[in-house]
Order: sequence, then structure tokens, then C-alpha cells
Amino acid sequence: MDTEPPAGPVGLVLHPTRPVDRSIAAILASACERAGRVLARERDRHRVPPEVDIVPDDRFPDLVAGLIALGGDGTMLGAMRLMVDRPVPVLGVNHGNLGFLTEVQPVQLPSALARLVAGDYTIEPHPALEVDAGAGLATRFGFNDVVLARSSRTGAVSLDLTVNGRRYGYYRADAVVVSTPTGSTAYNYAAGGPVLSPSSGAQVVTPVAPMSGISRPVVLGPADRVRLAVAADSAPVTVDVDGTPAGELGHGDRLATAMRPEAGQVVRFSEAEHASRSRVKLSLLDLPLRPDQLLELIPPELRRHAELTAAGIQTAPASLDG
Repeated sequence: MDTEPPAGPVGLVLHPTRPVDRSIAAILASACERAGRVLARERDRHRVPPEVDIVPDDRFPDLVAGLIALGGDGTMLGAMRLMVDRPVPVLGVNHGNLGFLTEVQPVQLPSALARLVAGDYTIEPHPALEVDAGAGLATRFGFNDVVLARSSRTGAVSLDLTVNGRRYGYYRADAVVVSTPTGSTAYNYAAGGPVLSPSSGAQVVTPVAPMSGISRPVVLGPADRVRLAVAADSAPVTVDVDGTPAGELGHGDRLATAMRPEAGQVVRFSEAEHASRSRVKLSLLDLPLRPDQLLELIPPELRRHAELTAAGIQTAPASLDG
């Protein structure tokens, strides 16, 4: 499981509003021990202490050897998009809510940094959707999904689907979601689409509240090129990439997507533990698991405590951070 530690400055990507001061202090303490540099973007100048070196936003991606994202999945996705043209290891520290992508809790950060320096981690590659809708699109890559939705409560999105240059029908729906395996547990899943295995490299196109045309999800291969053209009877279309507004499309406009493999590098310390946590989080989103299957996902020390409590034996409460 040994990997070469990032050789060079480490960059910080911060949640826009959540307090992350303690995590920054832990990162600086680790950097001080090995005489390393910590960089932040100009936009975050007033949120970091003087020990952090400030660099121009446009130079930041060229200067860092690795990133630490302090926030939730949105912050993690932003960090990965930032480095899509030059992927580097990204460590996610969960200052958010569910955190499917982030593995480390703030209390675990000092030990995680020690393992990072020692090279005791693996890299989990992530594909991204490369999005092309002309010069007016603000975001070019999505690690979760691209959503084409109606811009108001009236009307419907009407889109013609083309795959690898061949027309395959049309959608008339509230929205259409094009998702990666990573994003398959997000809007795609909520709309009734399938959960894709990360190893599949596949992409899925899912209509939201379909009215006519294609009414079920379509799973495509990693090399397939998707094009969605706005039909003449469509309501105005807004485009979101990874949950961020990216632009608007009108009649006759086209949006194309293609998968870029290994566009992101996520630091993993325990693939099995992360997979178990993700299964728990998916169960909260109504992925059916039997009670005994849920019990398997509970850490051993907490499971033992639960069994003894069920048997009527009082024990000291176990720590969730253990």
C-alpha cells in the first residue's frame, strides 16, 4: 500500500463558509516538521494564518504537488475539477455532512497526515465527464454529473439523444442527468437510476419525471460520446455541472459529453473502511439492506457494545472516533 508521498507544496481548498481553523493548524504543524510549504489561493487570503503562502488563483494549480480539501463532497469535487488538467493526490477532510468522497474526519487528520508523509496510502482514480456546449459554458468537467433542467416550473425539457453520431430518440422530462459512477449515487439515484460500480467506468443518462420519449435510464460505455440537442418545443434549459450552475441552452443548442478516465486522484487510507462507510450512507438514502447486513458495517468495538447492551449488560460507551 506504499505510495510515494507528494513531493512539493501542498495546497488548501477550503469550504466557502465552514470554520476549518483547527484542520489548517494540524496541516501547518505537519508541514513544519518536514520543512514543507502550504499554499492557498488569493481568494482565501483572509481565512488562513500568515504561515500559509498565498499565490494567485490562476497559478495555484501549477504549483501544488497535492491538495487537501477541507469541506464536504462539494469542496472535494471543486478541488478535483481544479486539477483535472494536471491530476495530483487529493485528501478530503470531512467538514460537511454525508461525505461520500471524503474519508478523514477532522479528529483523524494528524494521523492521516503522518501516513500521507510516510506514503502509507493508495490512489483511487476517478473519471470525469468532459462537457462541451460552446464557449458560454462556465464549467468544463464534472466528476459527479451534468444536469440539463427546465429553468422554470412550466414546460418541459425536450432533448434529442445522439450516441457516437447515431440518433437514439428523445427525452421530454423535467430534467436529464448524465452521470459518472461516482455521481450515480446522487441525483441519478434519486431519479431512479442505477448505482454504477466504480470499476465499470460507465456513464448513465437518466430522465427525471419523464413525460414521453425515452423513459428509462440508459447505461453507456466509457468510450461512448453523448450529445443532447435542445428541440424546438423545449422549455429554456439550464445546465448544472456537479451541482454548480454552468450556463443556459436555447433551441438548437447542443451539449456533448465524453468520459475522461483517471481525471482525478483521491487519497485512500483504507478502501474497505471507506466502502463500508459508503454502504452505510447509501442505506440512509434508502438502499435496501437487511438488519444483519447493516450490523456487519458497524465497527467491531461498537458492534460488541451493541451486543452486550442488547443482552442487558451495561458497558462504557465506545468512542465513535475509535
